[in-house]
Amino acid sequence: MKIAFVGKGGSGKTTLSSLFIRHLAATGAPVLAVDADINQHLGPALGLDEAEAAALPAMGDRLPLIKDHLRGTNPRISSAETMIKTTPPGAGSRLLRVCETNPVYEACARPVELDGAAVRLMVTGPFTEADLGVACYHSKTGAVELCLNHLVDGRGEYVVVDMTAGSDSFASGMFTRFDMTFLVAEPTRKGVSVYRQYKEYARDFGVALKVVGNKVQGQDDIDFLRAEVGEDLLVTVGHSDWVRAMEKGRPPRFELLEDANHRALQALQAAADAAYDVRDWDRYTRQMVHFHLKNAQSWGNARTGADLASQVDPGFVLRESLDGSEVGAPQPA
Repeated sequence: MKIAFVGKGGSGKTTLSSLFIRHLAATGAPVLAVDADINQHLGPALGLDEAEAAALPAMGDRLPLIKDHLRGTNPRISSAETMIKTTPPGAGSRLLRVCETNPVYEACARPVELDGAAVRLMVTGPFTEADLGVACYHSKTGAVELCLNHLVDGRGEYVVVDMTAGSDSFASGMFTRFDMTFLVAEPTRKGVSVYRQYKEYARDFGVALKVVGNKVQGQDDIDFLRAEVGEDLLVTVGHSDWVRAMEKGRPPRFELLEDANHRALQALQAAADAAYDVRDWDRYTRQMVHFHLKNAQSWGNARTGADLASQVDPGFVLRESLDGSEVGAPQPA
């Protein structure tokens, strides 16, 4: 399952995404965690110290390797240089699976141990001083989008992405790459404003969206969120001594997290798992192609000097097979 955590800056989305990752790891599930936020705090939230977090390899710096691997023998892609963040897979493309070893993971992913379990962590890399005034942060998150376009995950496998804050996610098609999007909102007018934006932008794309109320102090906060977001409110989370200890760099064992918060995380997993049963790989592929054609016309063709519309394989649908042996299949005639 591909799962995104979004919300305004300071809402607690990184903290909640890290708790969810810890919860999944504790169940023994395979987890690929991705930090796609401009502020790169997921590593420390998972227990890495400052030096360890700084040493994580940046996906943006390894984009040529990622493109070269994913291109495979796809005859529609003339070179890795003509691949952009939205390039869809086709016949001959290499696809990624959560539980495998491949050159992309070897270059970009690092194991993080969580109370005896381990998850893979990938990061876009920080926005550096050299980027100021000359680069857009979406040039870094493009590596994440390209990988998601080529990723096939199955039931019981989890890809958890901590997204950039606010509505920045809509600057690309990456917001459609997820089975479930959890929007973290505080019980304030500002807290729910991003929800309204996200809901409106995502309406036409079938994005599954649930709200996680954070920093909730009482029934009045719950009532406020319910009035503002209605049935989209899935769970609420209040003060946590466990989280406070984690933020000080001294997290107790995860099993000591408060029972109410354990139940909230179980509810998130149940909501994500339920989305598996309504997966629509055909729609997923159509949306991938839709955003690729938009990007090709807007800037991709001019930047690469190629007709990127020709990269679309009209007979290809990204999907799981029943036996798991084939992950990409042509559409029936």
